[in-house]
Amino acid sequence: MTDTKLADAVLDQDRFGAIDEMGPIDLMCFEFPHRKAPGAGLQLLVHLVDRGIIRVLDLAFVRKEANGEIHRVSLADLGPEFAVFDGAASGILDEEDIQTAADLIGNDSAAGILVYENKWAAPFATTLRREGAQLVAADRLPVQAILAALDASESRKA
Repeated sequence: MTDTKLADAVLDQDRFGAIDEMGPIDLMCFEFPHRKAPGAGLQLLVHLVDRGIIRVLDLAFVRKEANGEIHRVSLADLGPEFAVFDGAASGILDEEDIQTAADLIGNDSAAGILVYENKWAAPFATTLRREGAQLVAADRLPVQAILAALDASESRKA
């Protein structure tokens, strides 16, 4: 995903509102080994949207067969519980992003690719931008990395 592609997609003010009033936008890719369905995770995603915490901009799925063959999966093919996200396609994700996700997962697996706005942070981010602040760094700390660091810290203490 390039900065230009992001700007082109979110500048559609009819769909997304003013870009300078948006919260931070994140991308996540989740692997579902053996193509297991997301189940409760999907319900929690709907709950986050319903509460106004996030806004789903893109949601896409890809599956990788046991032989490594890749197939894009439509939301309609995943079942009626995904209908709530029908139309969640801002244009930020493209086929290159889908291929990258497919490359990250193992054979006989599926991936969900989610692009979302952190609506909870929009007022904070908007205020900072209006005051002239600029984001100079951002990162995500995977829970697995935090747990490993805590384990390493505990073993050093012992």
